Amino acid sequence: MFIVLLRFSDNRAEAGRHMDGHRAWLRQGFDDGVFVLAGTLQPGVGGGVLAHGTSAAALRERVDADPFVAERVVTAEILEIDPARTDDRLAFLLPAA
Repeated sequence: MFIVLLRFSDNRAEAGRHMDGHRAWLRQGFDDGVFVLAGTLQPGVGGGVLAHGTSAAALRERVDADPFVAERVVTAEILEIDPARTDDRLAFLLPAA
């Protein structure tokens, strides 16, 4: 499981030009079953994505394809988490026994 932090860079002013592409990128991630949550980092400093069911290398390729990343609107940090315990509603995130 991964947390992707997308923090605005000095090029933040270009976000509007690439918003449609960024939204399409998010939609594709959900359609592919890789993204399970996306939202805004408060207070408006960027965004975050929870990703599951992919490898680190495949996720890096996917993140690099985000127009916000490609156009340096945001910087991307990918954190990998090895889930050991969840609420029952998130049990699907645990490794298969």
